[in-house]
Amino acid sequence: MNLIMKMLAVPATVLALWAVGAQAATNDEIAKRLEPVGQVCVQGKECKGMEVAASAGGGGGAKTPDEVIAKHCNACHGTGLLGAPKIGDAAAWGERAKKEGGVDGLLAKAISGLNSMPPKGTCADCADAELKGAIQKMSGLK
Repeated sequence: MNLIMKMLAVPATVLALWAVGAQAATNDEIAKRLEPVGQVCVQGKECKGMEVAASAGGGGGAKTPDEVIAKHCNACHGTGLLGAPKIGDAAAWGERAKKEGGVDGLLAKAISGLNSMPPKGTCADCADAELKGAIQKMSGLK
């Protein structure tokens, strides 16, 4: 019986020490642990503490066609991956433009996605005009 009492005494002692340690936390420490992990900021509204994050987002000016192509188009259109017309291949682009209704038709397909190309060709934050400029630059069409 003495052995059982000793076995029960150890967990009880550990539990008591843990409870004392938990109670030792001040209200400030508890409040710190309960603070939100982040905050939601709405573009155009003041959001304190988010100035660095807002400026780091690169939401500055419009992207040039070269920037869009380098970052989003070149992986497939640079090599012709999965049947994508290659950059500068006027015949392939011209044939596709004729089928789709010109540059505006190509733009519509680029926005909605085509075959293996996802919508907007992975450039979800590109404006339609930026995509159109990239298409014109890659195809040579106007």
